[in-house]
Amino acid sequence: MDLIVARPEGLYCAAGDFYIDPWRPVGHAVITHAHSDHARVGHGHYLAHTDSEGTLRTRLGEITLQTLAYGETQERNGVKISLHPAGHVLGSAQVRVEHRGEVWVASGDYKTEADGTCAPFEPVPCDTFITESTFGLPIYRWPTQQALFAEINAWWQRNADDGRASVLFCYAFGKAQRILHGVDAGIGPIVVHGAVEPLNAVYRAAGVALPSTLRVTDPGVTPAMLKRALVLAPPSAQGTPWMRRFGNYSDAFASGWMQLRGTRRRRGVDRGFVMSDHADWPGLQSAIAGTGAGRIMVTHGSVAVLVRWLNEKGLQAEGFKTEYGDEDVADQAAPEPAAPAVDESGPA
Repeated sequence: MDLIVARPEGLYCAAGDFYIDPWRPVGHAVITHAHSDHARVGHGHYLAHTDSEGTLRTRLGEITLQTLAYGETQERNGVKISLHPAGHVLGSAQVRVEHRGEVWVASGDYKTEADGTCAPFEPVPCDTFITESTFGLPIYRWPTQQALFAEINAWWQRNADDGRASVLFCYAFGKAQRILHGVDAGIGPIVVHGAVEPLNAVYRAAGVALPSTLRVTDPGVTPAMLKRALVLAPPSAQGTPWMRRFGNYSDAFASGWMQLRGTRRRRGVDRGFVMSDHADWPGLQSAIAGTGAGRIMVTHGSVAVLVRWLNEKGLQAEGFKTEYGDEDVADQAAPEPAAPAVDESGPA
């Protein structure tokens, strides 16, 4: 029998009697990271990386949570469990499972380029590797961190020079903190939506360097400041009354989907920045090769394409049906107080 199998509740290790990122309530859950398609309420006991504690408790409330450092091992019913860096978001982990000399690794979500906001991805040798394939098509190739932030900074600077706020829509957990860590904070003030700031606090508590951020309701925030500001907000803030505070602004969206023609137009924004917390096509290839695994289980995304490519390379690959998504659905905007259009004569 396979060490990890797909059940209606999620990925299950029968020998250890635990699930990995289950989507239905179970007794024992090992969580790879705190995005809502992987970390859900209702489990009896949670096991996750130490740096995930803040985000898990922020998002799930009171839970019974045990944490491990990277590389630390816990044994359950003779099965050894350890967590290893996935490079996706703060606290994200690959789950290494060893039983009777057989090793499986469930990667959760991962990316292979270090971004400075979480421990960088490390390939973990194994017999069987469970990999995502969110961007598992050859078209997906991400710009370097340096190139990405040069584009974002130039856009922000142009808008600031023209007296317009720069509103950048991005997911509140992961992408927002990457942007904060990478932009040139000397260009102007940085304003964040209420869905973003609690997660900023978790990153700062974990030692991640983020510049100072403001809320639009903070004392001293004026229309003049907002005209030079970079504004980070979740996608669902688009078109809400909260946006009226920024008057005439330029907007953009940060996502790996911006690699596709037409996505920016469908989003209805001025600019698109190609930015993802998932591995691109070369990243998937290098990550899989780095494990040395002969058997690959492919989940959520372009499963058929990656499975076919791997089989053509002589590996044993097959799809693994899961209920994981391609983005974090929990990053819907929390309600913010409505505001009238910006009044040029006084504070917003």
